[in-house]
Amino acid sequence: MADARHLRLSLVAPHPAPLLPPLQRSPALSVSRNPPPAVASAPFAFPPRRLARLKVHAVIAKDEKPKWWEKSPGPNMIDIHSTEEFIQALSEAGDKLVIVEFYGTWCASCRALYPKLCKTVEEHPEILFLKVNFDENKPMCKRLNVRVLPYFHFYRGADGLLESFSCSLAKFQKIKEAITMHNTDRCSIGPPIGVGDIDLFGTSSPPQGKTADAASR
Repeated sequence: MADARHLRLSLVAPHPAPLLPPLQRSPALSVSRNPPPAVASAPFAFPPRRLARLKVHAVIAKDEKPKWWEKSPGPNMIDIHSTEEFIQALSEAGDKLVIVEFYGTWCASCRALYPKLCKTVEEHPEILFLKVNFDENKPMCKRLNVRVLPYFHFYRGADGLLESFSCSLAKFQKIKEAITMHNTDRCSIGPPIGVGDIDLFGTSSPPQGKTADAASR
């Protein structure tokens, strides 16, 4: 009986001693289960709708590029936005050859021809090129009898209008030939007459004509 009691007591394992002392929490390092309101609301400083709107604006600003008709190859190409600007540019050109292009932003022939025209502008810094948007200057264009696009006028000093014709990319040689003919050394006697007797301000009835069409390629 004594042996059985001794055997039962020996099978009971003693409690092991702790390997490390219990961790003492410092009051400074205590973590709260409920974060402060300022920290919890920091990611939502802007309402979700406002964040989406700011993101869309940033993408649009990054992808914006100049339109094809807004590209200028040099200072000798000027955009004309009114009849006053057109008359002033012609009067200030003196004896320079002035080539006026009438175009439309929607005109496929104008767009196809424009890169080659820009190259011509770079090759002839002595020539003044004027760009006239048909849709922005319809009354003036109709009085100048512009009925098809792209359309070109050649002016020079006291000689006024030298030549006018429609042109497409396939017929661009026509512009080169006109430059060769009219871009010669000369001195005009008298001031530049520009469009001559044509009334561009609408005091007389304009010539009848339909809306400009795009020239065939």
